[in-house]
Formats: sequence, C-alpha cells, structure tokens
Amino acid sequence: MNDTKTKQSTEDLAILEQLNNDYVHSDQFNDVQRFSELLAEDFVVQTPGVTRNRAEFLEYIAKPRPFKDLAVHDVKIRILSDVALIHARATYTMLADGAAQEALYTDTYQKRDGGWVCVSACAIAPGT
Repeated sequence: MNDTKTKQSTEDLAILEQLNNDYVHSDQFNDVQRFSELLAEDFVVQTPGVTRNRAEFLEYIAKPRPFKDLAVHDVKIRILSDVALIHARATYTMLADGAAQEALYTDTYQKRDGGWVCVSACAIAPGT
C-alpha cells in the first residue's frame, strides 16, 4: 500500500470512528439534528421485526429512549473502497426493568461527495 492510500485510510478510519461515536451518542440522547447530518437521504435501518426509512427513523429517535448507559465495544471498521462497514457490540440498561442488554450492529457508510454518510444500519437486539 502506498503512502497516499495509507494516509487516506488512516484519516478515513478516524472519521468513521468519530461518526460511529456520534451515531451512538445521538441514539442515547435523542439528537435528531445530528442524525439528520449523519444519515443519507436513502438511509434504511433494520431492527428485529422493523424496517424504517430515514424519516421514520428520525421520528423514532425523537421519542424518549427506553434505555440508558449505552456503550459500544469491539468496534471493527472495514473500509472497502468507497463503502465502510462498522461492526460492533453495544451494551445498555433498560429503563423499564433495569435489565442489562446487549446488541450487535452493523452500520454501512458510503463516501459521497467527499464525505461519509450512513446508508444502512442493522441491529440484532432485544426490545428495539
């Protein structure tokens, strides 16, 4: 790999890591504004039993979150040309009963017009 590609990959990894952190923070704290900046117009998210488009997801995020203490673990970012996959595990505590929960997710980002946007998200999680 030449130096230009290495530098670009390092920069892209740092950007994608920050975007992942912003995504998780926005999820925990109902930050619809930040999500509107992160998500592509054609964004789709799937959680158990539910598929939402961008508008439906932003409406969902505006509602009070049913959990607290959202944290991510084992983050793996894979850049595949102009597409990047972020695989991770999330832990959180349900507000209703205090139960500790764990979820797996994969977010897909694409580089469009020089910046990364989230085009798809899929979470395997109880109670979402």
